[in-house]
Amino acid sequence: MLLMIASCNQNKQTGNKVTSSIIDTTSVDQNLKIPSQNIQLLPAATQFTSEWLGFVTAQEEIRNFQNYTIKDVISNAKPIVEIMKSMQESVPDTLKSKPVQARLTVIYSKAKILEQLAARPENKTKRIAEAAESLPLEFNNLKIQINELFLKTLEDFDSELDAFEAKADSINRASNKYTTPKQRFQAKQDSITKAEASAN
Repeated sequence: MLLMIASCNQNKQTGNKVTSSIIDTTSVDQNLKIPSQNIQLLPAATQFTSEWLGFVTAQEEIRNFQNYTIKDVISNAKPIVEIMKSMQESVPDTLKSKPVQARLTVIYSKAKILEQLAARPENKTKRIAEAAESLPLEFNNLKIQINELFLKTLEDFDSELDAFEAKADSINRASNKYTTPKQRFQAKQDSITKAEASAN
């Protein structure tokens, strides 16, 4: 009697394992949910990033996420980490800044988390998907930080505007000094006379 009960329990457990493995197989074939929003780099930023091989490779890999299933992410987890590490280690001097370096560190850390989750089959595919889906978002944040290196600050814009207005005011004062055509003609004659005198 006891043997029959034990045998029934084993069959139930085996059946549960088969069912859960079918669910897992189905879930790993699901595509990642990647947001369609993609940050565009400014033309000035693109000049530097187009020559940064680590960035170009990482960007191409992030584009692939649009078509990746969870299974693809699991099998590519290690190369993804290597790509993000290469990008972090090869950042050009022109783009080295604390915000950019911080974003690169975050991307690499998220890739490492993804690799750790993918290495353990007992992890739920939902957690793996969430880790993978966070990478394109962080890559967009990196591009925002790179763009900010090439955006003029508000103070720079204000000082340029002040200089422009001062120049415009001086031109207006100079042109308003001679209000009538006769005065403008006389001023022109005076400047010609002065030029001739200095030439002699």
